Amino acid sequence: MINNDVLRSVRYSLDLGDHHVVALCQLADPAFVVDAEQVKAWLRRDDEAGFAPMNDGALAHFLDGLIVHLRGRDESQPLRPVETRIDNNLVLKKLRVAFQLRDVDLMEIFASVGFRVSKSEVGALFRQPGHNNYRRCLDQMLRNFLKGLSLRLRG
Repeated sequence: MINNDVLRSVRYSLDLGDHHVVALCQLADPAFVVDAEQVKAWLRRDDEAGFAPMNDGALAHFLDGLIVHLRGRDESQPLRPVETRIDNNLVLKKLRVAFQLRDVDLMEIFASVGFRVSKSEVGALFRQPGHNNYRRCLDQMLRNFLKGLSLRLRG
């Protein structure tokens, strides 16, 4: 899925302003340079003038910052390096951690938009890529999850 779409969806779900997105990115790594103008470029539609594609590192900073914001930072642990390559499974995993969702919660979120998944299918999304039961999270599945998460958070 396009990183910009993930940012738009999460931003809408939480009703975040541009300055909040900047603050979340910098929570993960204070040295990460981003400003409100960059965020506005990420949020534009791809057919609009001034659109800028969001790279994997920027989305990882945003999602890691969201985790720190919602769950807090464990000061006893060193800062984790931010991923440079992100896929749909990792986006789903980071959102699951940020919102403290269990398998049952994920199944309810998917069901709320008419996308039924079993507990074993949900578990397969979070396995390591080399595992026999690993399942890739396809764009349609992530899109349905983000839609269901929006319904859950915004009512």
